[in-house]
Amino acid sequence: MSTKAPRKKKPARKRAPGKKPLGHTQINLFLIAISGLCTVGIGVFLAWFLALEVPDIRSPGDYKPLVATTIVDRYGNIIDAVYQQYRIVIPETKMAALLPQAFVAAEDSRYFKHGGLDIWSILRAGINNLRSGRRSQGGSTITQQVTRALMLSREKTYLRKLSEAVLAYRLDHLLTKNEILTIYLNEIYLGEGAYGVEAAARTYFSKEAKELNLAEIALLAGLPQSPSRYSPIKHFKAAKARQRYVLNRMAEDGIISAAAARLAYKYPLHINPSGKQKESNGYFTDYVRQQLEKHYGPQALYREGLTVWTTLDSRLQRDAVDSLRRGLENIHKRQHGDKAAEGALIALDTQNGCIRALIGGSDYRHSPYNRAVAARRQPGSVFKPLIYAAAFEQGFSPEQQLLDAPLAIKNPDGTIWRPQNYSRRNFGPTSLAQALIHSRNIVTIKLLQKIGVRPVIRLAEKAGINEKLRPELPLALGASPVNLLEMTSVYTVFANHGLYHRPRAITRVRDRHGRVHPWPNPPARRVISPQTAQTITNILKEVIRRGTGKQAAGIPGAAGKTGTTDNNRDAWFIGYTPALTTGIWLGHDRGRTLGRGETGGRAAAPVWKKFMQKASAQ
Repeated sequence: MSTKAPRKKKPARKRAPGKKPLGHTQINLFLIAISGLCTVGIGVFLAWFLALEVPDIRSPGDYKPLVATTIVDRYGNIIDAVYQQYRIVIPETKMAALLPQAFVAAEDSRYFKHGGLDIWSILRAGINNLRSGRRSQGGSTITQQVTRALMLSREKTYLRKLSEAVLAYRLDHLLTKNEILTIYLNEIYLGEGAYGVEAAARTYFSKEAKELNLAEIALLAGLPQSPSRYSPIKHFKAAKARQRYVLNRMAEDGIISAAAARLAYKYPLHINPSGKQKESNGYFTDYVRQQLEKHYGPQALYREGLTVWTTLDSRLQRDAVDSLRRGLENIHKRQHGDKAAEGALIALDTQNGCIRALIGGSDYRHSPYNRAVAARRQPGSVFKPLIYAAAFEQGFSPEQQLLDAPLAIKNPDGTIWRPQNYSRRNFGPTSLAQALIHSRNIVTIKLLQKIGVRPVIRLAEKAGINEKLRPELPLALGASPVNLLEMTSVYTVFANHGLYHRPRAITRVRDRHGRVHPWPNPPARRVISPQTAQTITNILKEVIRRGTGKQAAGIPGAAGKTGTTDNNRDAWFIGYTPALTTGIWLGHDRGRTLGRGETGGRAAAPVWKKFMQKASAQ
């Protein structure tokens, strides 16, 4: 029988010197430290989250972006907008039915399924970016795009992306999907300065968003990815390619049929040329903008989305542009291609002073300087009716005669002024009526000597001239500069039985909250008697029939007066009918001559006639 050797016991492990087992107190302290770090981390996260600049948007009514001030003509047609961002906010009910669906198909097909973040799209974008080695895709949802536009900076950092994701989730739980989509369609930039679908529809197609067809809708829905690259104005082929993509996506999602997509792609698009409206209406809308800014201030004008009803007649405005340009072209041809002249045209409603057309130059895009309002030029003989009206108010009669003979007047500095008639001839005894009909300078100066300069200046001020007129005898020949708008308004006094209406361009303004405010409009004031007004009108009718304004003949009931300054630097014609009072000025900005023979009768009167013929035909 064998015996087993006894098993040896393993020696006990020696505790390292200085180490003691963790007691309950140490474990508790460790757990407290971990809890404290977690609490601090959560606190930091909450502080960061609360510090995010999140607008208080709980309904579409809380969405208050920069909105354009819209300017409309007397018939309610939009003619321009004033803005920092060209945006016109509209509800979904004022959009074409397929428009929201097209943007969803193009930008975020799973929009109605995800909760503000589309994880699958983010993963897919991440894989594609890894494959390509660059950030070619972002995977942003429509909600994230709204968040990015409203709440965050444009910096491309991971912190910004995290913030965007957190806020998109929050926004998705504050608003309904349709409410977020409505904000998106009003906020998104679509190129050519247009923000939102309404501004884009008007920019590209001169339509409202509710009037767009499927072809136009698909083109707009293709723009958010790259508004500049797909601009139909600058890159039409690229825009068409993107339009095809959107139509295919809509067909794949069952929004439209494949046949409808093919028809829409073939539909001819009529893209509005950039700047066309501004070219026609720019001078007028600049004038309106200046008045609005004085009244409301720049904050309201550029941010608060006012709607401004104006007095402009867009049809007359187009006729004014055409008439003025043709007149300037005729001067250019007659002067054998000499440097092109400039011009301006004002048309006022005779009965109330409303501005129906205002052109401040031949091309707004080339030169926005408004010669109808800002330029101060010598009016020449168009000023003379004021002198005769002042005389008739003092008791002079049209049949009263003065001697048309050589005249020498000593100036205060001792020099001698020897004024002459335009023809360099004298005509002996001449009635006041004949002197005005044929624009006789000598008789007019003598008449001013008799009635005094001050009464004429006072009458001119009452009739709407705000420029400071020089109290000198050359005033008889229109030597004191004035602007076209004020000089034209003077003639409404003769046309309107002696009553003056201050020219106005604005009738009412609607604010962002829908409140309508009438624009201040002072009442008409009596300037001269009805008898004097009728006497001047009768004489000015003869100016057109047989005097210096014969080139304007042919407009029933018209009366008017020519004006020409020294060396043919300025050519004027102002005339009126019971319905419309129109003033024309032609000249060079730097005061050089228009050319030999380019008088008010030859250069300006035909422009007036052409415009008035078109106005009468409407």
